[in-house]
Amino acid sequence: MTAEPEKFQEKATRGVHILTGDPKKAIVELAWPMIIAMVLLSFYQIVDAAWVAGLGPDALAAVGFAGPVFMVLVGMGIGVGAGVTSAVARRIGAGDRAGADNVALHAVLLAVLISAVLTAPLVAFAEPLFLALGAGEVAGLAADYGKIVFGGAVFVIFSNIAYAILRGEGDTRRTMYAMALSSVLNMILDPLLIYQAGLGVAGAALATVISIAAVSALLLYWFFIRRDTYVTLSPANFAYDTGTVADILTVGFPASLEFFMMASVTIILNVILVGVGGTDAVAVYTTGWRVVMFAIIPIIGLGTSVVSVTGAAFGARRFERMELIHGYATKLGVGIGNTTSAITWLLAPCIAVLFTYSPESAPLAVPLVAFLRTMCFFYPFVPPGAISSSLFQGVGKGFTSLFLNVLRSFIFIAVFAYLLAHVMGFGVEGVWWGIVIGDIAGGLAAFGWAKLYLSRLLAVRGNGPAPA
Repeated sequence: MTAEPEKFQEKATRGVHILTGDPKKAIVELAWPMIIAMVLLSFYQIVDAAWVAGLGPDALAAVGFAGPVFMVLVGMGIGVGAGVTSAVARRIGAGDRAGADNVALHAVLLAVLISAVLTAPLVAFAEPLFLALGAGEVAGLAADYGKIVFGGAVFVIFSNIAYAILRGEGDTRRTMYAMALSSVLNMILDPLLIYQAGLGVAGAALATVISIAAVSALLLYWFFIRRDTYVTLSPANFAYDTGTVADILTVGFPASLEFFMMASVTIILNVILVGVGGTDAVAVYTTGWRVVMFAIIPIIGLGTSVVSVTGAAFGARRFERMELIHGYATKLGVGIGNTTSAITWLLAPCIAVLFTYSPESAPLAVPLVAFLRTMCFFYPFVPPGAISSSLFQGVGKGFTSLFLNVLRSFIFIAVFAYLLAHVMGFGVEGVWWGIVIGDIAGGLAAFGWAKLYLSRLLAVRGNGPAPA
């Protein structure tokens, strides 16, 4: 073997060594590249919102109405990707490299099929869809944005599937490079297409699609031309297996439904907000929620690493590691959440300026600060739920994760938001506090469920099949 292939082999297996090594080190090593990548991704989303804010509150509201539908599209890729990460990591943990390769090939096939099914109807019925969602006078603007991002479905779904394959083999650094490229390219294109090209909200959408398409090309190069990843995508190795598809979708389908559910909850909250505060309240919520998603990135990064590390531990039947992974990641996440709360409370007025600098959006400044400070009570309770859901995804129990998120979002968040806003008469602020109270209840319930599952798993400790 030549020196060059040896170097490639060492690079390709580094992630696997981390994945199957010390769990605490693995969580940190796999999480930090994802955190950096998602910081850049969310930063571009904030920058995107800041550029759109210059077009006025109607443009912000239009993108806000398009956001939940686009979230469904992204969620299909990320959701199926969660199933891919789990399946790949479990096979690597069990020492089945050929099985990991076959999982990846099935995942690419699923990406193509999902894109083919979703793209045409979303593009064709964009405006009627937004009218049905209550967009009203901004439905046309929302459709201008939506048709373009929906048209790029194949790039959105494929890139998320490819990221999932890399995470499954412990290669989060390469994922970081690709996501960073997408974010930086999008930030460069936004002002050029929105203002200099005069495309408005359509320019923001086009910038998103171009940046994701460019990254998809890079991912294809890594897998099919450079071919230095641990998991390979050689068509010669493909052997269709219904069981492999089922294994991916056992986690991927419910994980995708989680994003659909999140989008549905956003739609429900938008309807509640329109009823108590008009479209300006929607603009505040959708803009402020971008900041919230940015703030919880470290927790999401921890969650992605927990899926991979838990999957490898479960595949190797190292059940005692799973309890360590869950406890360590949750404590780390709560510490991060407390720090985030303190920083957000202090910087809320400065953050609000980014989105209210134009005369048209200036009236949103005060309610936006109020929203951001209310969410400071939200952050510390995100980790128990998020880490617990990731643990269940890692072991292949996607429907358990889905149930816990349904409990949090529909049973707790949506109900509390409605009760506080309408029944108790707190209006817009009632929606904010409904989100906080619902998240606290849902997070604690998920954490308790995970602890119960781990105690049952440790009771068998390799003497039989894992409990259902």
